[in-house]
Amino acid sequence: MPVEDPHRVACHLDDLLARRGMTVTALAEAIGVTNVNLSVLKNNRAKAIRFSTLTAICEVLQCQPGDLLSVESSVEAQRTP
Repeated sequence: MPVEDPHRVACHLDDLLARRGMTVTALAEAIGVTNVNLSVLKNNRAKAIRFSTLTAICEVLQCQPGDLLSVESSVEAQRTP
């Protein structure tokens, strides 16, 4: 079985939620997804995100996609467990 290439996209949902004083549960309810799905995204284990979900997150958190997601350099990615 071929090994998947790890992605270097980092999610900053924790930081955005903390700055807004909001919980994952409250965000999940506001955008109509499960806590589990948001936790997967928050913990950098997501392999994809629907544009509709991304749009909803950005609307509720009043941010842009670049505030939520960034691409780490290959050096940073090697340091991440």
